[in-house]
Amino acid sequence: MKRIGFIGLGLMGEPMAINLVKAGYKVIAYDRNPERTEVLVQEGATAASGPREVAQASDVIITMLPNSPHVKEVVLGENGLIEGIRAGQYVVDMSSIAPLVAQEVAEALAEKGVTMLDAPVSGGVEKARAGTLAVMVGGTEEAFAAVKEILEVMAGSVTLVGPVGAGQTTKLVNQMIVASNIAIVAEAMTLGKKAGVDPERIFQAIRGGLAASQCLEDKAPRMFSGNFAPGFRISLHAKDLANVIETSQDLHVAIPLTTQVMQMMQALINDQHEDVDHGGLALFYEKMNSLSLKQES
Repeated sequence: MKRIGFIGLGLMGEPMAINLVKAGYKVIAYDRNPERTEVLVQEGATAASGPREVAQASDVIITMLPNSPHVKEVVLGENGLIEGIRAGQYVVDMSSIAPLVAQEVAEALAEKGVTMLDAPVSGGVEKARAGTLAVMVGGTEEAFAAVKEILEVMAGSVTLVGPVGAGQTTKLVNQMIVASNIAIVAEAMTLGKKAGVDPERIFQAIRGGLAASQCLEDKAPRMFSGNFAPGFRISLHAKDLANVIETSQDLHVAIPLTTQVMQMMQALINDQHEDVDHGGLALFYEKMNSLSLKQES
């Protein structure tokens, strides 16, 4: 059984790592917050003092970190993975970062004989707990085959989409579609309510037609109940869209819809809503239109 290092035990990383422990893997866990590491120890993992120690004790290393700078620091920084890795290991970065950064880190690891895959996820906290995330992987066929069984413990679907960096590009596409989808659900329900039609009845009427989507199913009920407890925080989605915009500028791709939704998220962050679920895009429309989508009980 492979020894798995897991770095980054936040809202998503913690349940993902716990699922690996429950599957019988020896997990060596680290988070810069010792309390988070202790949660994994209570579940049966072994604690490490830092990324270097994780690398020394593991065969496969998984990182689940907030953004590009954090990945570069953990992998390439002082006391980072690169100081403890050895040829033949695999590093699987499941964070959502810029594709060019994923390629840069992979190149640095390759010089040490270590193979990296970028494998960002979609599905939020609920699916992380259930082990049913969607994982989009960038890397070689050989490396994918070597880690697929591990990824399947945490996921309902695991798909190789291309070379290193392709996983992150696919995640950017995913985040563009999700953000725009949530925004139009909120926008449309706002129009319906303003016109005097019960949004919940609209939801029931359209959910079986062409307007149906996972975002409609997951987020419309949150809007009607006013429950925006974070499954995936606005601030994290805005971070992903910042990577989308940076990549679009590098590639000279016009993305007007995504740019507009990013502005909505920035407005919500300025209104102290950075920690609400991204379904909280409804709050932007509620403020703009002086109404609430929350239904009376």
